[in-house]
Amino acid sequence: MWDAPSVTEPINATVLVPASKSLTNRYLVLAALADGPCTIHNTLISRDSELMLDALAALGVGVERTVQDDRSTTVRLTPPAAAAGPRQGIVNIDCGLAGTVMRFVPALAAALGVSAHFDGDAGARVRPMRPVLDALAELGARIEYAGQPGFLPFTVHPQQLGQRPEVCIDASGSSQFISAMLLAGPALPGGLRLRAADGAVASPEHIQMTVQSMNELGATVSTDPDARGWQVAEGRLPAFSVSVEPDLSNAGPFLAAALATAGTVRIPHWPQHTTQIGGRWRQILPAMGARVELGADAVLTVRGTGTIGGIDYADAAELTPTLAALCALADSPSRLTGIGHLRGHETDRLAALERELTRVGATVQATEDTLRIIPPATRRAADMLSYEDHRMATAAALIGLVTPGTRVENIATTAKTMPDFARMWEAMAATAGTADTPAAGAPSSHTAAGGSADAAAGGRA
Repeated sequence: MWDAPSVTEPINATVLVPASKSLTNRYLVLAALADGPCTIHNTLISRDSELMLDALAALGVGVERTVQDDRSTTVRLTPPAAAAGPRQGIVNIDCGLAGTVMRFVPALAAALGVSAHFDGDAGARVRPMRPVLDALAELGARIEYAGQPGFLPFTVHPQQLGQRPEVCIDASGSSQFISAMLLAGPALPGGLRLRAADGAVASPEHIQMTVQSMNELGATVSTDPDARGWQVAEGRLPAFSVSVEPDLSNAGPFLAAALATAGTVRIPHWPQHTTQIGGRWRQILPAMGARVELGADAVLTVRGTGTIGGIDYADAAELTPTLAALCALADSPSRLTGIGHLRGHETDRLAALERELTRVGATVQATEDTLRIIPPATRRAADMLSYEDHRMATAAALIGLVTPGTRVENIATTAKTMPDFARMWEAMAATAGTADTPAAGAPSSHTAAGGSADAAAGGRA
């Protein structure tokens, strides 16, 4: 149990957040399909990105790391075609609890012609995989299950992949199924024509991120007018150099802390335009009572006003745990809708949020795809569980910031995307009542996850 720091005065902090995990792991996969060595600046170093790098190395990708003078991390990747070639025999891939590894890498392995056995943490074995595996089977791969079909562990044997007029995927459980096939598309025979099956598409903003990243780096991907179909042209990507944006979703708990304490939080290197869903904090927080400003210096400043209003918001996706915690601190009820796919993430996040926010006194009702939250008249301290889920842990830390006596189970689970979270959070809390403060993320979180001013600004070099 981690004793969450609590404050009684407004915080006043500048926080340097690490690089985006979603962008980092997409760039890493695309580098494996390039026609020469690629360089990724400001690479996130976390459990998820380490698992991805290990997976790529197992597939035959050459991996070299360099720590820059500003202590950010640059990774140079040499694709198998330019290195020793794809691995022979069956390689083993540890997915941990990383959705991007367990969903993206099977398709990549098949496209590279590598047979690979996949397994992961106990929590990973209950996360659905069937849509992407069925799609690979439709293209000619052979999937060998060691347990329940559609779940880890399994082995992908590429055999002889062929072209199909169209592949259809059920993306209601995760957008990663679509992204996995899109990312592998350039290396598939004849490219790929992909459609989402009838029904909901989870987190479409992450699919948009995938498409934009691929096009920016030299792939040819088109989207149907109804945004439910995609065409990927066959062909190797040109070697590229790219810098990773800060993780705007991970910035959320720190920005929400400004509202919770009626304080001020600044996040440097905030992009003017982004495909990250965390960019929505610029709209969500003002709707709940904050003053938000993105300066010409690319610093996003959020100021709490002493009032936190409830919100009716749809499709918050991975922002939901932080947003739900902030709703529990509001002065009126909130409703979060269109989030049923979160039941298949690291944990059933809707059920977990219902349990944990109820512990501190909120009245919470979770339906199939909705959370209704009535803040308590008086919050109470509690031991809050993380469920091995980094976003549940950071949401609990937000509650603890204004609820003395709160403890968070296994705060170390935040290492999935933010290895230095606990120290950063404590440093931010220590600014309460101060007029001017140093950056709460420097220096060690900057060291772990990178980010010079140029690199963190994002964009292709």
